[in-house]
Amino acid sequence: MAEKSFCVLYNPLASTGKGEEKARHLQEILGKDSKVEFQSLIDIEDKRTFIDQLPPDVIPIITGGDGTLSRFVDGLGGNPTRDIYYYPAGTGNDFLNDLGKTGDTEPFLLNPYITDLPHIHFNGETHVFINGVGYGIDGYVCEEGDRIRKKTGKPINYTGTAVKGLLGAYKQTHATVTVDGVTMEYDHVWMTPTMLGRYFGGGMMCAPGQDRLNMEGTVSLMVMRCKSKLRTLLLFPSIFKGNHVKVTKIVSVFKGHEMTVRFDRPTALQIDGEVYSGVTEYTVTTAAADRMKAETTDGAAVPRV
Repeated sequence: MAEKSFCVLYNPLASTGKGEEKARHLQEILGKDSKVEFQSLIDIEDKRTFIDQLPPDVIPIITGGDGTLSRFVDGLGGNPTRDIYYYPAGTGNDFLNDLGKTGDTEPFLLNPYITDLPHIHFNGETHVFINGVGYGIDGYVCEEGDRIRKKTGKPINYTGTAVKGLLGAYKQTHATVTVDGVTMEYDHVWMTPTMLGRYFGGGMMCAPGQDRLNMEGTVSLMVMRCKSKLRTLLLFPSIFKGNHVKVTKIVSVFKGHEMTVRFDRPTALQIDGEVYSGVTEYTVTTAAADRMKAETTDGAAVPRV
């Protein structure tokens, strides 16, 4: 990639305020002869227009963690129209972990991983996601983490916050779950995340059987329910290795193209770590499901995916 022109887009707030510092390491990686321009993502209101208007010989590189990457991709408003590269420079990187890459990896092509992303619909909003959406105690943990961070400015112990929730701060719900038209109901539900990748929450292997590039284009929905707080607390650490899915009396995993989850009370929802409070229902649709709906709306007879 030497002797080329690059536009490095960074989030100055990433990596606890060291986003720009980490991004500037790219000058060394790309080579001293390379022409490198640095641009803060915070200053770009329309990301799609900015990317599309870059000169053809300029290669865009996104730097940051999961949150930065997720917000950037959501801001594109659709599939990329040119090659975009990614360089990890954040504190959290479930995306990188899912790809089997380490934090010292060189910039790599992002397009295969951000094309035909699934959409999440809730409260009149629609977004895309790159890792997963969490609903239940995982949303509570992110919401509580944001509250503590704003109050104290200190790093968050997410595991400790999760334990606090399991011991009583978070109340279980009744959930109605619909997967590709089939509806099920569950009591004492702790969480119902829908995953494109395997990891969320800084290293939890929520959906060990999920492949973000699987040929069917499906996502995985995991339902964890259990009346006993103690039993759930004992099971919780196994999520980091993905072993929780073996306990089928508590955990169920479904694959499909359209997932709808409805709780009997408002709960926090997190999308790649971004928190939305007061959500009672969400629907995830894959690219295949979205295409089918679009074709059906146009009057074509399309078989169910």
